[in-house]
Amino acid sequence: MQLFPFLKGLGLGFLIAAPVGPIGLLCIRRTLAEGRTSGLLTGLGAASADAFYGAVAAFGLTALSHFLVGQQLLIRLVGGVFLCYLGLRTLTAPVQPAPPDRQARTASAAFVSTFFLTLTNPMTIISFAAVFAGLGIGARGDDYLAAVLLVAGVFLGSAAWWFLLSGGVSLLRTRFNATGMQWVNRIAGILILLFGVVAILAAIR
Repeated sequence: MQLFPFLKGLGLGFLIAAPVGPIGLLCIRRTLAEGRTSGLLTGLGAASADAFYGAVAAFGLTALSHFLVGQQLLIRLVGGVFLCYLGLRTLTAPVQPAPPDRQARTASAAFVSTFFLTLTNPMTIISFAAVFAGLGIGARGDDYLAAVLLVAGVFLGSAAWWFLLSGGVSLLRTRFNATGMQWVNRIAGILILLFGVVAILAAIR
């Protein structure tokens, strides 16, 4: 049944998004500092990148896949540097609310930054291709509808996790005063910075 690829993609997208890494930290920190919308857009950026890599695997786009995997060291290095930049910015972020015009720019940047960060892991393509093949629906060029449903499921499953995470964290937002947010910025900034340093070291070793 055509519904099966969608349901499989839904579960896969949720499971891929659930582990808390640098994107999860960014989502939590941005939700506390800037509100649920910013946190959700942070997650949706990652979900969109997951869907992109899922589409590359599902549609069997081997030329693009080989190119991205072949450039993975450079891409990961760039991603590691960007993580370090975000970590330092988080460490020094002000705790007072931003003006409305800056909030709009921040929300857009939240989506773009996490979309870019998630794209800096080209090995995700291989992971998707392996899982799809194991499910019997990987890279089937003769069944475009199944591939579309699978990718849609991946996006919605991932988005569902980010919706739950940003929603749950937003319930705690009112409990953080300026001092509490300073500590959130420091802890999140240091952890994101460490993720960036590890990514750089893994790329250059």
